[in-house]
Amino acid sequence: MKKIVAGLIAFSVLAPVAAFAGPVCTTEAKDKWMTEDAMKAKVAEMGYQKIKTFKVSGSCYEIYGYTKDNKKAEVYFNPVTGAVVKSEIDG
Repeated sequence: MKKIVAGLIAFSVLAPVAAFAGPVCTTEAKDKWMTEDAMKAKVAEMGYQKIKTFKVSGSCYEIYGYTKDNKKAEVYFNPVTGAVVKSEIDG
């Protein structure tokens, strides 16, 4: 019974944290990542615009901005390759 209670307590504490965790974009060391300027240029080449936020989020570069179709976008990129790992596009 104690193991069940302990498991439930651990789950109730850790589950909300997991819900807010972003994706894992790379396991490469940061010295292998594109520079922020290079990644910003790649993001622009991909058609993202009006970037309101550009930041490091865990093992990703993350942006909040708009697509070329002017839809709100939250996008996580692999910082080594520049590939989109996860995106949420409104509309």
